[in-house]
Amino acid sequence: MQFHETDEQQMIRELVRDFAETVLPPTIEHRDNNQIPPAAEWQEFLDFGLQGITIPEEYGGNPVDDISEAIIIEELARVDPSFAVMYCVHVGLCSKTITLHGNDDQKSRYLPRLAAGEVGAYSLSEAGAGTDAAAMTCKAKLSDDGSHWVLNGEKMWVTNGAQAQIYVLFAKDVDHPDYGVKKHGGSTAFIVEQSYEGFTVGKKEDKLGIRSSDTCTLILENCKVPAENVLKAPGKGFGIAMNALDNSRIGIAAQGLGIAQGAFEAALKFAHERETFGKPIAHHQMITAYLADMATRIDAARLLVYKASWAKQNHYENGGPRHSKEASMAKLFAGDTAMWVAERAVQVLGGYGYTKEFPVERFFRDAKITQIYEGTQEVQRIVIGRAIQP
Repeated sequence: MQFHETDEQQMIRELVRDFAETVLPPTIEHRDNNQIPPAAEWQEFLDFGLQGITIPEEYGGNPVDDISEAIIIEELARVDPSFAVMYCVHVGLCSKTITLHGNDDQKSRYLPRLAAGEVGAYSLSEAGAGTDAAAMTCKAKLSDDGSHWVLNGEKMWVTNGAQAQIYVLFAKDVDHPDYGVKKHGGSTAFIVEQSYEGFTVGKKEDKLGIRSSDTCTLILENCKVPAENVLKAPGKGFGIAMNALDNSRIGIAAQGLGIAQGAFEAALKFAHERETFGKPIAHHQMITAYLADMATRIDAARLLVYKASWAKQNHYENGGPRHSKEASMAKLFAGDTAMWVAERAVQVLGGYGYTKEFPVERFFRDAKITQIYEGTQEVQRIVIGRAIQP
């Protein structure tokens, strides 16, 4: 059992950390205050070629191991969680899903575009179908001539919703034999482009945190999707969605880890600079205890995130069992750690931590979503509970 990073993983960490610390900070506050997606920053990021890490080389990708993927997300979130989740959805929920479940034609048409930097998105949730994904009501019907599908309904909480050009989107085939018989009956995954007739980007959410991440409603009004854009086959969407969530939960766990690390580093720096009663507050017993507990929880979260990443690569991707338990454990603990550490960081900074002058206020707001999206913490406990039954 190895606990050190490979030379390649260390190089990737240093590369992404340099980008995150150099390119992202000058615009973070403005983008957060005004809910502006990091479009210009994304274009600079493309120079590193890391947008194609889940895409095979034959389609223009630059694949890396799954622990390296977690490291990239962690390092981005350590500075800018909004950029991290934009990236996470692009490489994971969109690109990875097409890589795993697309046919040769679909891969040839879409993966090179995603590898070149066109932004990808993923759309499963609806107003009444978030945690209960099978309850979605967005409908799909094949045209009489079989040339295209017609989609109708509204999707919600779509990260990269307005930025994306390519979406993995789910709807129910109303003519499928299981439609109306099974709760997830007819669930089908489609590759949808923003340019398609009948596709409209709707309301942009005004959020507590990750405000520089684009979160929108999508409106489908007789949206025409080519018949060849169905992933796998009609009715196979629910399995695709569950696999995508197993993978993306590790990305969210890495995001939580990065948020915790960033908040901890800000608190540690402040604690050694701020003096009370003749010494730095880091030397006061209670603050020392806070910092020690923060560091310990972060290390524990990192081990769970990397273990889940290892399980994804060495189990599922090589024909082994699903990694649902490992992914949910990582997401559960890292999300709770992000929130716990960010709250303690605000406390360490005191009144300063409650102002926008220091980043812990933003980390505190950004951390909360890691306990909610890609399955709430309550759902993670259900998944873990089922996995540990004898």
